[in-house]
Amino acid sequence: MPSKKVTSKIFVLDTSVILYNHDAINSFDDNDVAIPITVLEELDNFKKGNDTKNFEAREFIRIMDKLSGKFTLQNWIPINGPGRGKFKVIMNEKSELDARQIFGENKPDHKILNAAIAVAEENPDKKVVLVTKDINLRLKAKSLNMPAEDFETGKVKDVDSLYSGKSLIEDIPADVIDKLYSEGVCEPKEIGEKVPYPNHYFILRSPKASALAYYNPHNELIERVEKRPSYKIMPRNAEQVFALHALTNPKVKLVTLQGVAGTGKTLLALAGAMDQKRNYKQIYLARPIVPLSNKDIGYLPGDIKSKLNPYMEPLWDNLKFIQNQYGEKDREYKQINEAVESEKLLITPLAYIRGRSISKVIFIVDEAQNLTPHEVKTIITRAGEDTKIIFTGDIYQIDTPYLDSQSNGLSFLIDKIKHHEIYAHVRLEKGERSELANLATELL
Repeated sequence: MPSKKVTSKIFVLDTSVILYNHDAINSFDDNDVAIPITVLEELDNFKKGNDTKNFEAREFIRIMDKLSGKFTLQNWIPINGPGRGKFKVIMNEKSELDARQIFGENKPDHKILNAAIAVAEENPDKKVVLVTKDINLRLKAKSLNMPAEDFETGKVKDVDSLYSGKSLIEDIPADVIDKLYSEGVCEPKEIGEKVPYPNHYFILRSPKASALAYYNPHNELIERVEKRPSYKIMPRNAEQVFALHALTNPKVKLVTLQGVAGTGKTLLALAGAMDQKRNYKQIYLARPIVPLSNKDIGYLPGDIKSKLNPYMEPLWDNLKFIQNQYGEKDREYKQINEAVESEKLLITPLAYIRGRSISKVIFIVDEAQNLTPHEVKTIITRAGEDTKIIFTGDIYQIDTPYLDSQSNGLSFLIDKIKHHEIYAHVRLEKGERSELANLATELL
């Protein structure tokens, strides 16, 4: 007797998926979505607070309430929109194969796993898949023969080919290089390009000379880029020249700098911002708080300022490095102290920016790889008039358990927005911290 054809799927969502994207329930086309009751219990613990995960929890609860209407959540309820499936809350977390007994703990993950197994047992004609951002839970599910997947919405398919923002073109005719130096511009076709991405950077080489340039989307020409310092920070390689150019270009409102430790991302962003401080009301330098060992900052001793200092210290280090390019009696040295004291330059945890106006502000977000795509979107959509936002980070150095190089907000942003004329991106690859640091990066 032939087996029944699987016509649709049931996706069982873990708490981590909802905290990543409150709208996840709408991401499964015409398939059905099941929410274990333990997930609702966990969301109840997350609903209070000012973190993004608290916002996600609250928004999902509102979506559930709106969709349920007059129904009970133990019924399959239609998800709004054409071609959508249904959803329900799974009350039954008892299955023949008990994850709590197998793994020896009565923890929420195991209850959610049991709920997924129970759904599969009750729906033999459908494929049931557990969807979770928790890698270990996926492995546990697969060990019990339960299909498990990551939540794919917002993931970049191939980070190895992620947009770099720059190109090396060799064998450029010598007269084109000469033209760039004499006239400052040339046509894209003269370097073998049709229509480059806006603000894309080029290293152009002829047999005897070279030039740095970028595509200006406003006049549709290739323009030469000159090596210039910002606040006495002199770029040490071509990609740092490009980064400072993007950071100080008034027509570019959104900049991303991606690269490993020691490539100068944060230092360049801060130096570029300081160079333009007269044009903005404030400079915000923020980073998400990711506690070591995933412990809450409440574990640390002291008041809130002393708790947060360890996380903000790298930002202060970069500011001090810039300040130390000047003598203590120099005007610029004193201006930095004055900017900090008057909060014209503010170094703060990202969560503390919430509720502030970010009009006519340079907003630098460090360690942006630890943000979700939704968090990045939230930051950008709050930008007011004359605001410039800069994201820096290393997409391979993720410090949060439910993000990776494909699903973090920085990768998502670089992949999705590269064709806009107010955006520029540079991947920094050459370490400039020290010979010793470069040795460790290459060999260890």
